[in-house]
Amino acid sequence: MSGGGPVPRSLALATDIDVLARERVVRRRADHLVVRSPGNPGHYSGNLLIFDDPPGPGDRVRWNATFEAEFADEPRVRHRTFAWERTDGSLGSAREEFVAAGYELEQIVALIAGPHELRAHPRENGAARIRTLDPAPGADERLWQQVIELEVAGRDRRFDEDIHRQFIRTRKRELRELFLAGRGAWYVALDGGGREVLGSCGVVVTAGRGRFQSVETAEEHRRRGICSRLVVEAALISGAERLVICADPGYHALGLYESLGFRAVERVAGVMLHPPSEAPLSGAVNRSFTAGFRAQW
Repeated sequence: MSGGGPVPRSLALATDIDVLARERVVRRRADHLVVRSPGNPGHYSGNLLIFDDPPGPGDRVRWNATFEAEFADEPRVRHRTFAWERTDGSLGSAREEFVAAGYELEQIVALIAGPHELRAHPRENGAARIRTLDPAPGADERLWQQVIELEVAGRDRRFDEDIHRQFIRTRKRELRELFLAGRGAWYVALDGGGREVLGSCGVVVTAGRGRFQSVETAEEHRRRGICSRLVVEAALISGAERLVICADPGYHALGLYESLGFRAVERVAGVMLHPPSEAPLSGAVNRSFTAGFRAQW
């Protein structure tokens, strides 16, 4: 089934699927979900298994065999990504089974807020101009390109610039297709002349729930209250009944989201393994668990 299928109980994982391309495929197996993104096989968080429970002793071998069987028809899926639906942060035997074998452990906090619960940050920037980008092919291309370059500039410098740029372009194309179908929008904070992108974020809306994507601020404009204002206005403009935003539990954005009215409701985890030829450069740019939700305020 394409563009639909079973929905995880976890709000964080459900909205991880919401933001994937329309062609995504989600299927239920005995103890896990299979998530596939046929048009983007290198997308770590678009091609994964989501198990009902965290791993136990011996599960690395079983989970890997299951992954290989599920993706046997797609040799371009060379990574391994696993998540589980526990929302209390339980890791089970993840460290012993997976981290010890070279996998990266990812942990995130999912926060939610209704539009009526949001509040302006005391330092919000009143001078920036907030606007929605047109997702139509060829429209607002100069600003869309600035959004891509903003995300490339904000990458971890260990990661290859060109590979990261190509990944971001692919994801923006997928997201623009969602927006054209009425599934949310991309928002930017512009300078007074309306030509320079100072900050950027997306909100994908599905069945009334909105999931934030890639909150970024240009380095020279950080700590000026730009994204604190952008996040609140994007949430209100989106029309979503419930907003979901995620953050690394050790990252400063968590407290800032809470200052805007978001409240933490879930802690979820997963593990991933890069193909040997891609680690750490191209693999890490595909991470959605933490890297996609950094906020430079």
